[in-house]
Parts: sequence; structure tokens; C-alpha cells
Amino acid sequence: MSFFEGKGYSPEFTENMRNIIDNLEKLNPRVRITENADIICAECPNNNNSICTGEKVSRYDKAVMNIGGLQNNDLISWSDLKKISGYIISCGLENICGDCQWFYICGK
Repeated sequence: MSFFEGKGYSPEFTENMRNIIDNLEKLNPRVRITENADIICAECPNNNNSICTGEKVSRYDKAVMNIGGLQNNDLISWSDLKKISGYIISCGLENICGDCQWFYICGK
């Protein structure tokens, strides 16, 4: 979410993601870490009945959880998750998602 620009996504996915980000920033809720499709994935074309069919997404999620010391079903405040994401980013995004077609956007 740190690098979301809405490029390469459908208008529905982009609107959904922008709404989620706005709510996270305004409300600082506790969020559940999940290996499954969630509300972020609601408008994703790789979401097949709450199962992600995108191999890369699953691999990226697992790498992020591993580096961030997170487990499936952990509950964490949005502000604490943002702090962890800063650490994850400092470890080198190329190690997590360097093979993504959009890496040039995040890798700036």
C-alpha cells in the first residue's frame, strides 16, 4: 500500500484500494494479517471466490510476513503495521518483489 498509485489496475480495484487506504489512515484500526484474499482483493481479477490465483501475490505476501515477523491471523494496529512496513522496505524491495512488472514504480 505504501507505493500504491493505481497504475495498471481496473477502475474498480483502484477505487476500492483508495477507499481502504483512506479509512486506514483516518481510523487507525486493528487489521488482521491474512494469507487469504481479503477486502483489498475484492475487486482483483485474481480473486476467485476468496482464493488468490496469482502465484506472485502469495509469494510476496509470505516474504513480507517473514521479514516483518508477522504470522497469519495476527492483529496489529495500522500505525504499527506502517512502522513494520518501513523496516521491510529498508530490507530491500527487490528481494521481495523485484520480479514484479510494476517494480520500477516502487523501486524509485
